[in-house]
Amino acid sequence: MEIKKLHKLFLSSSGTATDTRKIQKNSIFFALKGANFDANTFAQQALLQGAAFVVIDDKNYYLNEATILVDDVLETLQTLANYHRNFLKIPIIAITGSNGKTTSKELMCAVLSKKFNTKATVGNLNNHIGVPLTLLSFDKNTQIGIVEMGANHQKEIEFLCNLAEPDYGYITNFGKAHLEGFGGFQGVIKGKSELFNYLKINHKIIFINEDDPIQIEKISDIENFGYSSYRNEAFLKIDSISANPFLKVGFDDTIIQSHLIGIYNANNIAIAVLVGKFFEIPNFDIKQAIEDYIPENNRSQMLIKNSNEIILDAYNANPSSMKVAIENFCQIQNQNKIVFLGDMFELGAESYFEHQQIVTSLIGDQNITCYFVGKYFFECQNEMSHFKFFESFDALKENLSATKIQNNVILIKGSRGMALERILDCI
Repeated sequence: MEIKKLHKLFLSSSGTATDTRKIQKNSIFFALKGANFDANTFAQQALLQGAAFVVIDDKNYYLNEATILVDDVLETLQTLANYHRNFLKIPIIAITGSNGKTTSKELMCAVLSKKFNTKATVGNLNNHIGVPLTLLSFDKNTQIGIVEMGANHQKEIEFLCNLAEPDYGYITNFGKAHLEGFGGFQGVIKGKSELFNYLKINHKIIFINEDDPIQIEKISDIENFGYSSYRNEAFLKIDSISANPFLKVGFDDTIIQSHLIGIYNANNIAIAVLVGKFFEIPNFDIKQAIEDYIPENNRSQMLIKNSNEIILDAYNANPSSMKVAIENFCQIQNQNKIVFLGDMFELGAESYFEHQQIVTSLIGDQNITCYFVGKYFFECQNEMSHFKFFESFDALKENLSATKIQNNVILIKGSRGMALERILDCI
């Protein structure tokens, strides 16, 4: 079926689905394949559950005129998304980077929503499947779209840019994330810079984080089109930044008291302010949007449990985000502090070195009780009396069952696969 015809069916549908558990009546079900599943086998079930059409690439599951047979379902989904993006012709902002993508996206969306009907990537649907689904979630009422782009290999950001064709872009930072897939830190820089490359070639707008010297170097040759930085005094200047523990940011005689924890979130607020001013959002509305934003989903949440103040940052972790989280935690004025740190994944050959750096360089000289969890941290164990190492979460859980923790400030940080939010049930 031609994409133009499929797009017409899409416009008359209630949207797309790739999971039979989330099918809405009159939607189009795309039967994607994975390493351990083939959704072609669910074609009939999708129709029975209310889908108007199913898109398949295995003729053995063809049922009737409600079945659309294509060569490759994933490629069809991606092509349809790009066609829809050009059909709508709305401005799109792309965000990538090693840390802070989702927080920056949510803050930016909150600010822009004060003036425009704005839609953004839901959750972390930021890969080769998530980006097309995000684009297809935009409709005729959407005035600005924000697309988060994640990657763990080179050429992925380039591919996603060609799908979304962004008009504006922002790289949060270049950090030590997905080192294994990118082939080291230089590979991260090269991979994330694919967004800058796309914007430069197509003469689009780049928003810059001037706290990142790599970005300054990357844009040094840009002369032919506009770009802006939150430290560019001709456009925006951040006057003050403080956190104890909640972040306060000042600009243009405006003070934002956020619900975000840590100085490391300053750049996330700054880009939201910059984009808001760029799109002529009044300062009062920018302030209100950011102050109303409350982080969730285990991202730098502040919780109270059994007299303990807990910073729960267990959604994800890499050496860069771990470093800034610990540095911020060490600055909190409290005598009783505990850190729970879980393994960082996807570091490849650098795994032992990066975990050892956390143990020795970052908190080795801090008199803070530290619980290290996971096989990588377990390999780094030493004789420090205030350090406790556990090879598994179950081992940690057993220890905590005999430990009473009260009146402490606690940081919980680890990769998603460690699921350290389970510690809340043990405190």
